[in-house]
Amino acid sequence: MVAIFESSGRNRVLAVGDEAKMMLGRTPGNIKAIRPMRDGVIADFDVTEEMIKHFIRKVHNRRSFANPQIVVCVPSGATAVERRAIQESAMSAGARRVFLIEEPMAAAIGAGLPVTEPTGSMVVDIGGGTTEVAVLSLGGIVYSRSVRVGGDKMDEAIIGHIRRNHNLLLGESSAERIKRSRHGNDGAGRRWCSRQNQGPRPDERRAARSVFDPA
Repeated sequence: MVAIFESSGRNRVLAVGDEAKMMLGRTPGNIKAIRPMRDGVIADFDVTEEMIKHFIRKVHNRRSFANPQIVVCVPSGATAVERRAIQESAMSAGARRVFLIEEPMAAAIGAGLPVTEPTGSMVVDIGGGTTEVAVLSLGGIVYSRSVRVGGDKMDEAIIGHIRRNHNLLLGESSAERIKRSRHGNDGAGRRWCSRQNQGPRPDERRAARSVFDPA
């Protein structure tokens, strides 16, 4: 998620990630939240480029002349065209060189798994747009499967469940909080009907189980 400020036909990144998501529904008309990548691939080339520029400035203390080498994670099921689009976007943002690493391998390295040893390691990486399942050994991916269902679809399922069963309009931030919660009940949302405070409060556990419906 990227919060974009539109001024004189130009876009400027204000916030990225959770900070941008918190701005949803709370910003003036010239600030909008955009998902530049969907299902693990680029959906908006220009916004993706601006997002990468934002990351480069943040890491290099906003020095405009920085042209770093960048490593980008890609779904194991990404096509050659999708991979090339990601590389071109990063190069346009100012990268000197762009390296691609498949998401299951990056997740395994980050988790400290022995990916270079002659033993099998299995990874299930649930991202925003895709879910990656892979078996790794000897520094490579032995088998992988990429499904374009991830956390975003889970949030949509929770929002739909609350709307159908409780007549409430739930925001994306609240849906994600329910998805991540292990128990509890905060009743977040806005009642669609005019009669306030009627009907049972939403059960977060039941709402969280609704994520399995689209899968």
